[in-house]
Amino acid sequence: MKPCTCAHSTVTKYQKRISGPLLDRIDIHIEVPRVDYNKLSSDRLGESSAAIRARVQAARQRQLDRFKGTDIICNSDMRIAEVRKFCKLDETGDSLIRAAMSQLNLSARAYHRILKLARTIADLAGSEGILTPHLAEALQYRPKGLMG
Repeated sequence: MKPCTCAHSTVTKYQKRISGPLLDRIDIHIEVPRVDYNKLSSDRLGESSAAIRARVQAARQRQLDRFKGTDIICNSDMRIAEVRKFCKLDETGDSLIRAAMSQLNLSARAYHRILKLARTIADLAGSEGILTPHLAEALQYRPKGLMG
């Protein structure tokens, strides 16, 4: 596969054909750059699948425990009331999301989706609360250039 050689304006025009509200419903947007040969051929090992599986299972159990007695199974199922209850931010996190809302012109839907994703990131990290790094990571997964 070769890198795209289209003009930036052509790429932007194409991307605008996908509506903002549709893109706003996708929680995680990640640009995956081409991996160079040296990284692919390196002897360095990443985290094992078993370790990742264990971390995900622990996060899912945290969510099942959190929502016990409700019709909610995981963070993505939370409604606004549950987001308010389970996605509380400290003062630093509140300042960060306030700035992001203003600078990125985020919609209410985007705001709630970011908080749910930050809650999941915190669960994967084994954290009881959403810390500023969890929120910052969730914000990084917003599509570049998407408003609302």
